[in-house]
Amino acid sequence: MSSELTIGFTPAAAFKAKTLIDEEGNFELNLRVFVTGGGCSGFEYGFTFDEDIEDDDTQVVEQGVRLVIDPLSYQYLAGAEVDFKEDLQGSRFVVTNPNASTTCGCGNSFSIA
Repeated sequence: MSSELTIGFTPAAAFKAKTLIDEEGNFELNLRVFVTGGGCSGFEYGFTFDEDIEDDDTQVVEQGVRLVIDPLSYQYLAGAEVDFKEDLQGSRFVVTNPNASTTCGCGNSFSIA
């Protein structure tokens, strides 16, 4: 399922996901981003590799890699961008989310006004 308000999936994030999928050797895997309650700001981002795609999931494809978002998470992520960063804090997938009114210093949790 596609949606009008899309989620960005950068080439850097797609390349890293593809590298990890290639290392795993399971080419049915997709990168799933989700939002859960928790963290120091109220909500927290999560990432996992998943073979399953539900009918109501939103899918974004970049460089042959599929980013999958469930409908509950999508309402918090519409318009956001998933990227991959390597810096002094380490290597990680990150979300730049215009819907977040505040974020935690770690960048993994956020709140919505």
